[in-house]
Amino acid sequence: MSNDCLFCRIVAGEIPATVVHSTPTTLAFRDINPQAPSHVVVIPRDHHPTVGALVGADPNLAAEVLASAAEVAAAEGATDGFRLVFNTGPAAGQTVHHVHAHVLSGRPLTWPPG
Repeated sequence: MSNDCLFCRIVAGEIPATVVHSTPTTLAFRDINPQAPSHVVVIPRDHHPTVGALVGADPNLAAEVLASAAEVAAAEGATDGFRLVFNTGPAAGQTVHHVHAHVLSGRPLTWPPG
């Protein structure tokens, strides 16, 4: 755990979150600034700063994050589809440097946004 990492502190129970899915290796909770009617963040419980770092260190854990994201989408009723986003690095908008997937659904999600 990184003491200055927001998501590590959520995993440790130091910061509250609305948890919607939990496994021994992953945690999923509602985003505090939702960009869609359903917006859930899925993280590994272990700290890895980016998706590339996670895949390099533990490919099985990366697969578990993806499996949890799919389970969250199903539980959220995303029968018509969902968007799965990993922002990686500051230029891509990553503001919390603990790898996380955004699962968005509940409205049409066109690309480019707008």
